[in-house]
Amino acid sequence: MKKLIVFVVAVTSLVACQDKEGGKDFIVKGTIRNNPAKKIYLEEIPMASNQRIVADSTELGKDGSFELSTKSGESSVYTIRLDQNQFPVTAVINDESPITVTVDFADENKQFPSGFEVKGSTASIALKDYIMAFNNKMQDIFLGSMKADSLQNNNAPEAEIIALHSGIAELAVEAKGITDSLFAKNINPALSMFVLGYYQSTAMNPATGLIPYDREGERSVVDALAAKFPGHSRLATLKASMEGLVGKQAPEIALPDPNGKEVKLSSFQGKYVLVDFWASWCKPCREENPNVVKAFNKYKDRNFTVLGVSLDRPDGKDNWMQAVMKDNLTWTHVSDLKFWDSQVVPLYKIEGIPYNVLVDPQGKIIAENLRGPALERKLEQVLN
Repeated sequence: MKKLIVFVVAVTSLVACQDKEGGKDFIVKGTIRNNPAKKIYLEEIPMASNQRIVADSTELGKDGSFELSTKSGESSVYTIRLDQNQFPVTAVINDESPITVTVDFADENKQFPSGFEVKGSTASIALKDYIMAFNNKMQDIFLGSMKADSLQNNNAPEAEIIALHSGIAELAVEAKGITDSLFAKNINPALSMFVLGYYQSTAMNPATGLIPYDREGERSVVDALAAKFPGHSRLATLKASMEGLVGKQAPEIALPDPNGKEVKLSSFQGKYVLVDFWASWCKPCREENPNVVKAFNKYKDRNFTVLGVSLDRPDGKDNWMQAVMKDNLTWTHVSDLKFWDSQVVPLYKIEGIPYNVLVDPQGKIIAENLRGPALERKLEQVLN
C-alpha cells in the first residue's frame, strides 16, 4: 500500500501527460450503436489526481455518429466515455489520425459494450487485442477458482481439486505470456506502459494467481522502450525516476526494537538480510507476510535472516505487535513509529509498501521489491 501512489499511477501519469503546444490534430470518429447516450467525451487517462482530463466532447448524432478532436503531442492513451457514465467504453492511442471506432451495446447492458472495432491505428488495435485476450484468460481463471471452491465445499476428491488448481496456474502463466509477447514487440510506448499498469493492477489481487513484475522486470520494460523511443520525454523521465538501489551500498538503518533497544542494519553484516518495509495497517503487506514467513523458515539456517521495518503510526505500537504475533513474524523488528515521516522513507526512496531490499553479506543491495515466488527464486539463486 502506497502513499496513495502506486506504480500504475506512475504509468498512467506517463501516458496521460503530453505537451499540447504545437501538437498535431488527433481525430477520433465513429458510431455508438444501440445506446441511448446523448453526449460523448474524449478524455486523457486519469493522472495521479484520479481526475479525468476532458480533451473534447460532442453531442451524438441521431444515428450514434460522432467526431472528437484534440491537439496531441507525444504518444498517449485516450478513453471514450458516454454521458455521465463512470467507466469509459474503450481506449485508443494517438499514433495515427483519424481513428475510427465502432462500439456496440447489448440490450441488457448499456454500461459496458458487447464489442467494439477500431480502424486506422495500429497501437489501438494492438491494445484492443491484448485486453480481449488477457481478459478472456482472467475470466477462465475466475471461473476455475469458483469451480475449485465449489468442489472443495462439496468434499470432492482432492486429486480433482489439485488438478483444477494446476490448470488455473497454467492459465495465469499464459496471461503473463500474452503480456510478455506484447512487450517484446515494442510497438508504441504509451501502449506498453498502459499494458504494464493494466497487468500490474490485476496482479495485485492475489486471487488471480498472477505473478506481478518485480522492480527489475518493470525496469527492463521501461529500458527497452526508452532505447527504442529515445525522443519520448515522459518515458525518459520515468526511466530516470525508476533508477533503483540495486548495486549500491545499503543505507544504514538505526531504529529501536519493540523494547526500545537500537538495532542497526550493519549489525547483520556477514549475512544475507531481507529488509522488509511494511505496516500493520497495510493490507497488501499482511497478504504478503506468509510469503516472507515461508522464505524465512526455509532459508534461515543458510546464512539468511529478515529485518522487519514497520511504518506504523505514532499510536500504533500495539497494532504493530499484534500483527507481528498474528502473522508469526519471528525475526527482528524495528520502527520509529513515525508513519510516512519515518527516516527510512527518503533513505530508501520508499513510494509504497510492501517493499523490500535484499542485502548481501558485504552490505550491498542485490535485489529489491521481491514479491511472492520471486523472493524464494532469488534466495535459491544466491544461497545455492
